[in-house]
Amino acid sequence: MSYPGRRAPTGEPDWLTLGQAAKFLGVAQSTIRKWSDQGRVPAFYTPGGHRRYRRRDLETFLDRSGPGGKTNGPLVLVVDDDARLREFVRVNLEMDGYTVREAASGEDALAAIEDQAPDLVLLDVVMPGIDGWQMLQRLQERYGSIPVIMFSGQVDATSATDAEQLGARGFVGKPFDPQQLIERAKQLVPA
Repeated sequence: MSYPGRRAPTGEPDWLTLGQAAKFLGVAQSTIRKWSDQGRVPAFYTPGGHRRYRRRDLETFLDRSGPGGKTNGPLVLVVDDDARLREFVRVNLEMDGYTVREAASGEDALAAIEDQAPDLVLLDVVMPGIDGWQMLQRLQERYGSIPVIMFSGQVDATSATDAEQLGARGFVGKPFDPQQLIERAKQLVPA
């Protein structure tokens, strides 16, 4: 027997806690808390003051901030073979008004740049195929005016100096912190 106005239970709840919503979006709880405080992700509060998030609001947020999302901010190209890191950087930059494209390899990055020149490239050093150093050299030869910030957690002490000598505008290395990379990007190219 069904009752009017009641939905049949599904395998997943319609309302998520802060922790569940953060896991759903793949970000830290502090990040989604910040986004809801800024009004970017709708939050509802229980009588006890706890945040709750509607699943469909989070899905809309992901659709809006995903690869086809609509923003008008500076275009940043994130080049890294780690999909999770690319997504983390993309979501965080898009929430601050940037337009972000992703490339999993140097070849993909060159194709993306041919399609549309970015305002900034965030470039991983360690990648299969064309590594970050080779990619930086090609970028400098073809598009010398595009600023590049290089990053890696697997480099030596001279990498930052090498990157700047080869034309990069910055380097984020050991210990690698994705949030530091995001902050450097915002400093170099404000939204």
